[in-house]
Amino acid sequence: MSRLLTRRGLIGGGLAIGAGGLLSGCDRLGESPAFRKILSCGEAMNRHAQRLLTDRNALAREFSASDISPFFRGNGSQNPGTGGYPEHAAAGFANWRVRVSGLVARPLTLSMAQIRSMPKRSQITRHDCVEGWSAIGKWTGVPLSLLLDQAGLSDRARFVVFRCADQIGGAPYYESIDLIDALHPQTIMAWALNDALLPIRNGAPLRLRVERQLGYKHAKYVQAIEAVATLDGIGLGKGGYWEDRVDYEWYAGI
Repeated sequence: MSRLLTRRGLIGGGLAIGAGGLLSGCDRLGESPAFRKILSCGEAMNRHAQRLLTDRNALAREFSASDISPFFRGNGSQNPGTGGYPEHAAAGFANWRVRVSGLVARPLTLSMAQIRSMPKRSQITRHDCVEGWSAIGKWTGVPLSLLLDQAGLSDRARFVVFRCADQIGGAPYYESIDLIDALHPQTIMAWALNDALLPIRNGAPLRLRVERQLGYKHAKYVQAIEAVATLDGIGLGKGGYWEDRVDYEWYAGI
């Protein structure tokens, strides 16, 4: 991840804002609205700097088949036990439905068979997890831009929210990206990994691949895709489950 001015850079680099108080009162500062606003500004600066320095259509590096990792571990949840997921998995996800709704002219409800029949894209890319591991895999799926086009995306839409089958601590898991990443050619709703249907640990039957961001942005077990004008009022308002709870950066560009 860029170290331009991220939350981690601010904390790890010891930014000189009242250094003595910073070192002796980190926990209290973490609860301070003023300090959290500083961190939020740092994230915004990082996002804007990356967008200025990198063409919006710049591609993440793609690898050759010989680079594919022998095992692709799962990130985050490994097997949701909620929302009827076990029953769907036992039936091979034949009855799984994905909704495309929100600020669209033609809301869609699609089966996995319909999604797999759509024009597809395959890409061999590296997954970089915030936990410190990486793996290279071949992902195949429908471009998110195609789904949004078919649904008739409104000019009022600014973000796309992904609602997932897994829950953590009783709270539904979700993630979001803006339209720059949503319409990027490498952003796909993947249903296959390494030329086989997605394993459960990797997000079966459908997951987001947004290749220019860290792994926690790649929502798994996706049930619904919603175009919205604002992230206010969704979850705790910060754009994702982990962003809401442990201050992961909403924009996790790499």
